[in-house]
Amino acid sequence: MLSDAQLRILARLAEFGTEVENSWDVPRALSLPGLAESLGVVRSAIHAPLNALEEAEFVSTRSAHVIGGGSRRRTVVHITEEGRKQIEDVGYVSEKLGKIIGPIPDSSILHGREVDISQVIDELSEGGCVILSGLPGVGKTSLARGVVDELISSGLSVRWATCHNYSDPANIAEQWSAKSATKSLAAIASSISNSRTLLVLDEVQELHVRHAAGVEELLSELKRGPSSVLVVVRAPSPLGEMKGYSEIRLGGLAAESGSQIISGLVDENEAAEISTALGGHPLALHLWSPDDELPARVEAVQEYVEKMVIRRLSEDGTSTLDELCLAPFPLKSDELFENEGIQELDESAILRWTDSMVEPHHLIRNVRRGIWRAEELADLHSIGASLWEEREGERALQIEAHHRLNSSEFDAEWLSDRLQQIANFDSAAAAVLIEDAVERSGNEVLREGAVDLALERGEGRIAESHLSEISDGPAKKLRQARLARIRGDSQTANRLEEEALEHLPVAEKIRHKIKSIVRRYDDRLPGKLDPQLAKELSESISKISLSQLSDSDRATATLSLNLMKHSIALQTGDISQSAQARGEIESSLGSDHPSLTSLDLKASLTIRTNGNATSDAIESSRIFLENCDDQLQRISMIHTTLEAVGDEPPSWLIDLHKRELSAEIRDDLAIFRRLSAQLWYWRGVLEPHNRLSHWQESIHRFRAAECSDAARELLDRLTQSV
Repeated sequence: MLSDAQLRILARLAEFGTEVENSWDVPRALSLPGLAESLGVVRSAIHAPLNALEEAEFVSTRSAHVIGGGSRRRTVVHITEEGRKQIEDVGYVSEKLGKIIGPIPDSSILHGREVDISQVIDELSEGGCVILSGLPGVGKTSLARGVVDELISSGLSVRWATCHNYSDPANIAEQWSAKSATKSLAAIASSISNSRTLLVLDEVQELHVRHAAGVEELLSELKRGPSSVLVVVRAPSPLGEMKGYSEIRLGGLAAESGSQIISGLVDENEAAEISTALGGHPLALHLWSPDDELPARVEAVQEYVEKMVIRRLSEDGTSTLDELCLAPFPLKSDELFENEGIQELDESAILRWTDSMVEPHHLIRNVRRGIWRAEELADLHSIGASLWEEREGERALQIEAHHRLNSSEFDAEWLSDRLQQIANFDSAAAAVLIEDAVERSGNEVLREGAVDLALERGEGRIAESHLSEISDGPAKKLRQARLARIRGDSQTANRLEEEALEHLPVAEKIRHKIKSIVRRYDDRLPGKLDPQLAKELSESISKISLSQLSDSDRATATLSLNLMKHSIALQTGDISQSAQARGEIESSLGSDHPSLTSLDLKASLTIRTNGNATSDAIESSRIFLENCDDQLQRISMIHTTLEAVGDEPPSWLIDLHKRELSAEIRDDLAIFRRLSAQLWYWRGVLEPHNRLSHWQESIHRFRAAECSDAARELLDRLTQSV
């Protein structure tokens, strides 16, 4: 008869199909450390039951490459056909009814946590919200995973997100939804929250203060919805007082339960003594080795980690650990410059894995960081910066920036020059980096960059806090005007902009005036241009004098104004004006410029029969869109075509629109921010069942794009439709 440990091993192995038996790359869960984690015991404790299973030919072992586990081959275990028959005969494998979305860690057997799991589940019942807190390494994540296992067996779905230093609400929502997600807190809550869903947010203490307030607002928004929410955090929490959330603090294991983690290595009495000496701390027990001396008191767990766990590592193991401890977030093992110690760290239970991403357990990381003096830490970051400098790509640049910022060679100008590139890749990371850089240097150029980034992200409160520290002048007033528009105060924005323009050079003044005209044109929902607005825009255009500009600046400004004239003329049905503007544009661009095709197609789509564009114009649009590589032109044409086809858009147009919504759109240019807002508006039109969340997102993006009129009008429509 098989033991419980043997049945658990077979049950875990049976979760994988036969296709992995001959694979070159196999999941880490089939390695010895992975199996030990799933059983909730130290690795050495699985040798006896595993050997017995292999002798009975219920499992087989071989050497293979473990995904994410470095370049060295490692011992992996597979269940045999006889093993599958054994586990099926006893009915040990349970069916999971609910689904899990997000980067959830592997489940493991928990010892002595039955009461804790029941308490958390009771609090989560009927939409309850819980904060699960405790010391690092005490098993908070494992307990949350155990709660999930219980709830999905009852049919509940679970969405899991794990925080790191750069996480913001949008990043969390992306993990919860497993796709590019919304940024509006209201839209996030509306799109993912329902009564049969548990939302888990793990490692909240890793949040940077830059994003903590936003995450706190998101959690408060979720509290008002039907979903249950489980927040997992180590003290001290970066969150303030969370009203409506009950807190459960997780302590160490009882001696009997803790001793089960090292069962089989020593006798029961000694195991209980060891558990007591380590305060029933699960991670410390997993790290324990029979050769280790025990601390004399419970408070000495960190001392134990430093003196026993870290000091017994080899040079390779220490180098790999140090690189991981210095990184801003989990890395892939093949990203490491010093990865020879991955296997040693893994077998020593020092690492946390999520798919192929790896980091040290935070207790280990914190202890290791605490060993270094400030000068040593800065030098290590300098080395890290020089290494990552040699790699290409935005992710490498982001990590290099992290190291440069924390080194003794921080260069404010270097970060300022690269901030936008980092922001285009990951604006949440850029926000943290610029915030830390401003805090460290007080550099005004960096602070201006922090304001601009906050405005692009629609974070008015943060922009305002930095604006108060910037020197007075026209640049400050222009930023204050942007902030006022984000907040819906167009009158103040216009006044501030006019005051600023008086003190700007001619070329810059004209550039801002043209940008203002384009923004006012875009600050509306789809539909016919209001005649009064059209008149005001035309008058503003006529008042702009280009005589003092250089030839190149005059050419650029003339083209921009003619494009605006053409758009206004099409909207108002002024055929003569549109033809004249089109001629001027052709003179500027040349008769074979591809943009002319787009202009002509938009003109043909404005010609309506019974309220809709002609079938020839719609077909021409389809052909154009299938061959257009320019994202700006493509999205703009999709929107123009949607307006032209009436209430029943063709499936190909709906599909094209959906594809654009899932693509990355730049946040650093106002025109793209406005297009993004319009995309979400049209998504709400095309998907009425999701209109609430889609239009909430559109409103948020319109505000971030300084289109307060469009945001206000859409909010009115949304309110009326609810």
